[in-house]
Amino acid sequence: MNVIVFGGCGFIGSHLVDALRSQGHNVCVFDRNYELFRLPLPDVEYVIGDFGNRGLVSSAVKDIDVVFHLISTTVPKTSNDDPAFDVSSNVIETLCLLDVCVREKVKKVVFVSSGGTVYGIPNTLPINEDHPTNPICSYGISKLAIEKYLFLFRRLHDLDFTVIRPSNPYGPRQNPKNIQGSVSVFLGNILEGHPITIWGDGSVSRDFVYIRDLIDGIVKAAFLKTEHRVFNIGSGVGTTLTNVLELIRVVTKSDPAVIHTGNRSFDVSELVLDTRLAQRELGWAPQTPFLQGLYETWNAMLDHEQYKKVGV
Repeated sequence: MNVIVFGGCGFIGSHLVDALRSQGHNVCVFDRNYELFRLPLPDVEYVIGDFGNRGLVSSAVKDIDVVFHLISTTVPKTSNDDPAFDVSSNVIETLCLLDVCVREKVKKVVFVSSGGTVYGIPNTLPINEDHPTNPICSYGISKLAIEKYLFLFRRLHDLDFTVIRPSNPYGPRQNPKNIQGSVSVFLGNILEGHPITIWGDGSVSRDFVYIRDLIDGIVKAAFLKTEHRVFNIGSGVGTTLTNVLELIRVVTKSDPAVIHTGNRSFDVSELVLDTRLAQRELGWAPQTPFLQGLYETWNAMLDHEQYKKVGV
């Protein structure tokens, strides 16, 4: 198939591109910049530009069978700083993309949403796909709005789609200089000899899913036949930041300084996803224990010279 990955040069997108290539698909990537940790791949077509460039988006989708939408111009913290920008640059531009998909007769749209933010404060754990959605940050509201528009476009235009709600992904090629992705940020700080900053007392618990497992779930959801539209993809296990730090000490054989700061308004105390629907419908299950994933991520950092550059 001819597929395009919007955001294909990012952390999740680059691994998705690898999986799609390995299955023999013709892959196009749309992103603002080339990959941070690799040179452009010779068998991939790259369209470098802004998601808001509607003419460029329109031309990139021509003759495409499946659109993978991973682009987000914000993260939870920055989305609350400027909700208007969050909505205009994500929701509005996605609506324009969906219009193009209808016009170009795209067979399916696969949208990577957020299992970490669309649910808000959990009523029960683990959280299944039917849990109420009450986001407490603009990022989650925008993700949820896009999900709702996908349902609308299915009803109005028969545009097929699947929504993936991942938990907290981590693994090789995740930028340690970002303001989210605690595993890679912690490891990057250790690599450079910097202290680790933890929001709150470290009791916040998250569901960390290894990138290889997440990609397996995305690909299965994209191409397997199922009547379900929304899937949680996570490890199904909660790990506190304190425990993450303890395991990182084991993996890196180091004892970094730790700085504790105040809690963030958009954080929930505990989040674990129920993935039984994906297991039943897609034959998917997480395969990578957290400690193994930490070792693989750390070894990738040690092996890759770009991780050691101050500018990364």
